[in-house]
Amino acid sequence: MAEHTSSSITIEAAPADVMGVIADFARYPDWTGEVKEAEVLSTDAQGRAEQVRLVMDAGAIKDDQVLGYTWTGENEVSWTLVKSQMLRSLDGSYILKAAGAGATEVTYQLTVDVKIPMLGMIKRKAEKVIIDRALAGLKKRVESGEK
Repeated sequence: MAEHTSSSITIEAAPADVMGVIADFARYPDWTGEVKEAEVLSTDAQGRAEQVRLVMDAGAIKDDQVLGYTWTGENEVSWTLVKSQMLRSLDGSYILKAAGAGATEVTYQLTVDVKIPMLGMIKRKAEKVIIDRALAGLKKRVESGEK
C-alpha cells in the first residue's frame, strides 16, 4: 500500500458547518487555490456528490480529473480517482471530529501517484503543500461565515 500524507487543523465551527463547505464543490475555486473549475457529475440519494469533475492547476501539475466520493456518516468523506490525464491514482479523505465547544478538528489524508516519474520525497512534499493549502483555505472559508 502506498504511503499517505496527513495533516490536521482546528476550525472554530461545528462539524456540520465545516462539512457544508467541503460538500459545496461549486465554491471550491473560491477557496482551494488549485481547483479552477468544479462540476458535480452525479449525486447519491441524499443529494451528495458521487462524482465530481475538477480542473486543477497546482503549478507543475495541471489536470482535468474526475473523482468518486464516498460519504461515511456526517463527519467523513473520502474520494478516489476515476479519470485523469496526469495521475495514476489519487485517494484522499476529510475526517471531522468535534474539538470542544463549537470547534472541529479536520484531518486531511492524501495519496497521489503521478504518471510521470517523481521521487517519493518530492511527491510527499507536493502532497503536504496541497493538504496545507487546502486546510488553510477551508479554515478561512468556514470561519469567514460565507455561504
